[in-house]
Amino acid sequence: MTRLHSPFRAAGLEEDQTDLAKLVRMCTAHAPYDGTFDMRLPGVHVSRASRARKDMAHGVIPPALCLVAQGAKRIILGKEIYDYDASRMLVYAMDVPVAAQVTQASLDEPYLGIRLDIDPARISELTAKVHPYGLPKREAGHAICVDQVDDHVLNAVVRLLGLASQPGEAALLAPLVMDEILIRLLNTSLGQRLAMIGQEESRLHRISKAVSWVRSHFDQPLDVERLATLVHMSVSSFHQHFKAVTELSPLQYQKALRLQEARRLMLLSKLDAGSAGRKVGYQSVSQFTREYGRYFGNAPTKDIALLVQTAGAGKVPVEN
Repeated sequence: MTRLHSPFRAAGLEEDQTDLAKLVRMCTAHAPYDGTFDMRLPGVHVSRASRARKDMAHGVIPPALCLVAQGAKRIILGKEIYDYDASRMLVYAMDVPVAAQVTQASLDEPYLGIRLDIDPARISELTAKVHPYGLPKREAGHAICVDQVDDHVLNAVVRLLGLASQPGEAALLAPLVMDEILIRLLNTSLGQRLAMIGQEESRLHRISKAVSWVRSHFDQPLDVERLATLVHMSVSSFHQHFKAVTELSPLQYQKALRLQEARRLMLLSKLDAGSAGRKVGYQSVSQFTREYGRYFGNAPTKDIALLVQTAGAGKVPVEN
């Protein structure tokens, strides 16, 4: 489990607190009640939760930067656990199916979080400018990484959110501030991992390409040999690197996508368990029910009933 550290340097304590206080006020304004809110700024999402949760929210998160303005959160991917709060920032390097849990929140001081989606193509363009002589060679690393909040990144995120209330200027300035955030990130200890998102020759990028294929064809039988060929790897090497990056085997990854989509279909499209299971590629209703229960902790019917009850009580799970 990752240890949490204070983001505030003694020499700049007042300035850091000012930026963080601004971020708390902005998030409170943009997320007036529990839930996740898509802002007018493309790819910017703000979340709020008024209490810590014992149950897990599930979702597939794209490449993104996540910050906590207040409270704390836990992300689980495979067997790995990532804890972060206002002192640490978290980066997703590719689309991954995660379980999320707000671990610190209250009515007086709710959890407040921000997610900024990252465009791999833009990362590639900016990496060429930040590292014109290329990146040092290193292993692909995990799909999720956490490190201490960078003061400059925090300040830029505050300015980005400030543009949400200035629609006339946001269209021109928001892309520039987002570029600044990415450039600042590329110059942190997370920079090399982030840069690999856009490097076609990197193993991380190749596994990301395989992940995109699985996401687009999750309801079809998984052809590992085809995936390995797609990313120019042997089958054994593909298995090894896929699990090293995502913490899941290709089959486990596909299963997570299928079950999450089935849950969405039952919740939003009112499909019964059998229909939802077949829709996502299961041939056996009993197998679907069994795997669904293991993944979400309850049988499909009971799980959906609890989700509806939770949503009706205004206790919306926070997934980003």
